[in-house]
Amino acid sequence: MKTIVATNQAPQAIGPYSQGVKANGFLFLSGQLALDPVTGQMVYGGVAMQTRQVLTNIKAVLDKEGLTLAQVVKTTVFLHDMDDFAEMNKVYAEFFPADPPARSTVQVVRLPKDAMVEIEVVAAY
Repeated sequence: MKTIVATNQAPQAIGPYSQGVKANGFLFLSGQLALDPVTGQMVYGGVAMQTRQVLTNIKAVLDKEGLTLAQVVKTTVFLHDMDDFAEMNKVYAEFFPADPPARSTVQVVRLPKDAMVEIEVVAAY
């Protein structure tokens, strides 16, 4: 059994997917972009600023379920340019200062809305 999770505090889905799906003691979040949840517009200003907005959006979906970033067990980071890794990683470390989740980071040719970074997470209840 699965339950769809959604909040207005994070950007609305821009396609046929859910912000999150709760199943079997886990919350699976779709990849988040650096979209402002109020305007729906991309936040510009570099990969650090986009990473901060992405993780803020993730936190908002987790909050909807009473979860915190400390309960995230796995992340996948998609970068448009691996040269941005250090800058992304610096912001990422601010959000996961202790006992960080498992993580994969890959470079991709292109992201939706020409984003610089997209992150998806899995959290445990």
